Amino acid sequence: MAAATATVRSADAVVELRVAHTAELDARELTAARALLDRVFGDELDDSDWEHALGGMHALAYARGGGADVLVGHASVIQRRLIHDGRALRAGYVEGVGVDARWRRRGVGTLLMDAIEDVIRKAYDLGGLGSTDDGIPFYASRGWRLWRGDSWALTPGGVIRTAEADGAIFVLPVAGGAELALDGALTADWREGDQW
Repeated sequence: MAAATATVRSADAVVELRVAHTAELDARELTAARALLDRVFGDELDDSDWEHALGGMHALAYARGGGADVLVGHASVIQRRLIHDGRALRAGYVEGVGVDARWRRRGVGTLLMDAIEDVIRKAYDLGGLGSTDDGIPFYASRGWRLWRGDSWALTPGGVIRTAEADGAIFVLPVAGGAELALDGALTADWREGDQW
């Protein structure tokens, strides 16, 4: 479990990052992360969205100062299989990225994604994520590539088209990783709730 002091500061706090697997987080930390994401996304976040963020590595940004530690940012990366060009690729799929409103545009999102992308580059064939409209410029500025082709999902009833996700799916190529044809088809493994 790594902690790195960040350069993200305010007059009375410094942000420190904790990177840990879901199994290493206690109930208090998991409850705080879910509460943060509920504040960030409101009614758009449901139980299946939270479950999608579990089972992998988490980056937790804590504002430390004034005698209290407050969770101000969260992101996680979990393993998914993405099928492209006849190959089942091991993807580090990013979930649950959120920063407290008072800490936005102060480098916390960058701190979180630096840690998550480091995990992706060391352990996966590529990174993947489904972005909100607000997140698109942020991910594009970090070198994530917009998937231009059709998106699909494997389901218990067969392969289905997920056109509603088109235009919001990003991939992060990694050195030595899979060759990607961004105009081709991309199929995600099945899960409850939103497929992307």
